[in-house]
Order: sequence, then structure tokens, then C-alpha cells
Amino acid sequence: MENFDQIFTLLANEGIGLNTDILETGLINIVVLLAILVYAGRDFLGSALEERRTTIVKGVQDAEDRLNESKKRLIEAQKQLNQANIVISEIKNETITTKKALLKSDAFQAKKDLTVRFDRALSSFRSKERQIFVEIKQQIISLVLQRTVSRVQETFKSKERSNALINETIDKLKGDLL
Repeated sequence: MENFDQIFTLLANEGIGLNTDILETGLINIVVLLAILVYAGRDFLGSALEERRTTIVKGVQDAEDRLNESKKRLIEAQKQLNQANIVISEIKNETITTKKALLKSDAFQAKKDLTVRFDRALSSFRSKERQIFVEIKQQIISLVLQRTVSRVQETFKSKERSNALINETIDKLKGDLL
């Protein structure tokens, strides 16, 4: 902070002015120095700049090549994606077709099984129906025979009458046979 104050004090005391003496200011020295630098450094600076320009051009060319390669890969990847989507849709369609075929097959098999079961049940029902019919028929015959026997017993309570009827029936049968 002290140096800063000294600078302002010097400027205030001496003032700022323009020195027009060329020899005293060293302007010639600076111009000569710049000319030597340009002449001597032109080859070095030129080759460095040329090398830098070549590196930049090569970097830009490499970047463009990578960009083109990336574009080609992107296009190829999009083609593969489209092909994969087509294959996936084909697989989905085949899966749906297979499911439908399996469902039809299962439905046909279920229908066949139900038909077999129904036929068995119908056959069993008919068998039971015949068996019940036979049992009812036997019960009716048994009842008829019991009634007949009881009526015969009521009608022919006496042994004489029954013996006479039996003899009469036998005689009739003899005559028919002869």
C-alpha cells in the first residue's frame, strides 16, 4: 500500500509527459529487436505454426472421419433395429398362431373327452334304466303272481273244488293232445 501511495506522489510532483527524443526512449532499439525477432524467428515460428495448423487440420479430418463412421454405424444400427423389430413381430405372429392352434387342439381334445364321457354316462344311464325296468318288471310279475295266488286261494278255498278244477283242466289238455 505504501508503494502505491509513492507512485501517486511521484506523479503529482513530476507530472506525466511525452518524451519525443527517439534516442532516449529506445524506440529504435525496440524496432530493431522486433525486426531481428521476425527475421530470425520466422522459420521457427512459421514451422511451429505450420505444424500446429497441420495438427489442427488432421484433428478436424479425424473428427470428420469419426463422425462419418459414427453416422454409418448409426445407419447400420437402425437397419439392424428395423430387422430385429420385423423378426420380433414375426415371432409374435407365430406365437399367436401357435396359441390359436393349441387352443383349437385343446378345445377339440376337450370336446372329444366330453363326448366320450357323455357317451359313457348315456350308456351307464341306459344300463341303469334297463336294470330298473327289469327290476320293476320282476316286481310287477311277483305282485301279479301273489295276487293270482291269493285270488285262486280265495276262489278255491275248498280242496274238492280245486281238485275238480285240476282234473277237468287235465282232461281238456288230454283231449287237445290226442
